[in-house]
Amino acid sequence: MANSPAPAPAPRNQPVHEVRLGGIKAAIWQNQTEAGVRYNVTFERLYHQEGEWRSTGSFGRDDLLLLGKVADLAHSWIIEPEAAEAGAPAQAGRTAAADLKGKSLPKRPVTAKAGE
Repeated sequence: MANSPAPAPAPRNQPVHEVRLGGIKAAIWQNQTEAGVRYNVTFERLYHQEGEWRSTGSFGRDDLLLLGKVADLAHSWIIEPEAAEAGAPAQAGRTAAADLKGKSLPKRPVTAKAGE
């Protein structure tokens, strides 16, 4: 069978959704189990070195807040169908950029200084 074509490689699983802010990315993976659909999330930091893009699972001090925000957005995407079942309106077609567009931090409450 020297002339038979090589079998095609098995298709690789793809994440069902990705969230990316800057160089921090979350990939959301869907797994079908006996108990129903379950999700897992993997995180990576993308960086450019020697002319090519690379990734790592290691995060520095300055990455942690962005990592937390990406994790929050991944969590929101996963629980959105549950919220819709509970009666909350769904936001179809969201992306990470749309989640942040036009958002600002809440204003800090003004407190009186000691002695005033």
